[in-house]
Amino acid sequence: MAGATRPVAGARRPYRFPDTERHVLGNGLTVHVARLERLPVATALLMADAGGECDDVGGAGAAALTADALAEGTKRRDAVALTDAFERLGGELATGVTWTYAECSTTVLSPRLGDALQLLAEVASEPAFPESEVERLRQERLAELLQQRTEPRGLADDMFARFTFAPESRYACAEGGDEATVGGLTRASLAAHHARFIVPRRSRLIVTGDVDPGLVVQLAEQAFGGWQVEGGTAPEIVVGAAHAERGVHLVAKADAPQSELRIGHLSVPRTHPDFHALSVMNAILGGLFNSRINLNLRERNAYTYGAFTSFDWRRRASAFEASTAVRSDVTAAAVREILDEIDRIRAERVSASELSLAVDYLTGVFPIRFETTAAIADALAMREGFGLPDDYYDTYRERIAAVSADDVLRVAQAHLEPARLQVVAVGDAKGVRDSLAALGVGAVREYDALGRPTSE
Repeated sequence: MAGATRPVAGARRPYRFPDTERHVLGNGLTVHVARLERLPVATALLMADAGGECDDVGGAGAAALTADALAEGTKRRDAVALTDAFERLGGELATGVTWTYAECSTTVLSPRLGDALQLLAEVASEPAFPESEVERLRQERLAELLQQRTEPRGLADDMFARFTFAPESRYACAEGGDEATVGGLTRASLAAHHARFIVPRRSRLIVTGDVDPGLVVQLAEQAFGGWQVEGGTAPEIVVGAAHAERGVHLVAKADAPQSELRIGHLSVPRTHPDFHALSVMNAILGGLFNSRINLNLRERNAYTYGAFTSFDWRRRASAFEASTAVRSDVTAAAVREILDEIDRIRAERVSASELSLAVDYLTGVFPIRFETTAAIADALAMREGFGLPDDYYDTYRERIAAVSADDVLRVAQAHLEPARLQVVAVGDAKGVRDSLAALGVGAVREYDALGRPTSE
């Protein structure tokens, strides 16, 4: 209605993340239990410190392929029998990997938790890694990588990592590896990764739902107590930037009507004390729909349907990144606007309304992220994977609310470094080369879709 005023937001309702109990089994497996009496269901998630960070640089992708292969059968059951076993419990097996950890999980009715834990223990401790299935998974990954070379968005993400992190860093290659590393993986590679990293002392069992914590520990001991292997240590990860100075990296995609842009640099790890202030700063700069960069490129200049910024949080080093896709003819103009917005947030305090919008959003959406047992299990896995304090979720909203405009300015100046920004453009090199060079923001280097230099 004309003349209507926006309703005033009410006070934030109190929220408390579920309490958890911790117990360590005799074999070193840590068990976390969060009791939730909303529905008679339970989620069991086994996580192991066996994520992408554990790959050797030359074997990048082993962690991801190993996690996928966990669902392809055990020494007792093939993939079909394993799927049937979970389905008979009313659940399904989910496996996956992040940079930090590998996981397998299921959600079942609470009375069936004991049987579900037995199956998860079998998956984690007795994988078969069938040769034919491993080869199928490897070929699927290679096909995905081939397709990515023709798809500008994925290609831009891959190239941004290459031009941000030092080539000897594991972080310079995609979590799932590239053609060279995946091409060299074998069943033996996966078995070795599993034996080294998916072991009790590097693992945590997280159970959330309508369960009795004492009973869960008993069931966990029955299911996992016989898992007696020691494993090994993870390789060191080199943390360093690929380039010391700002540069422009143009990846040729002939006749592309758009340019995929990625602009950013190496940044701080997830556990940095400025995390909360950086979250608010990022929301204002490019993390929300009403952020500065999106309003600039989408609403004011009509260069794109959306432009955003983010921190790709990792344990040892992260990356700050602005991303968008724009028409080829405005590629250089869009780069200039993004750089100007980064300069502006480092030069002046944000307004009270911008700060309020960002804080209200971050604190307001926080509780609805934890509405299911699976979501809470995932949250606990993230907390444990990054080594965050037990009260992280209970204090999150108050710490976000405590961020001031001065804090935003301080972290922008400390952690956004215009002189080190790497600009990656995937598009029609011939059509955008001269305009990018005319910006004068750094030397323009050209590459093919495999990242091989085509010009000096």
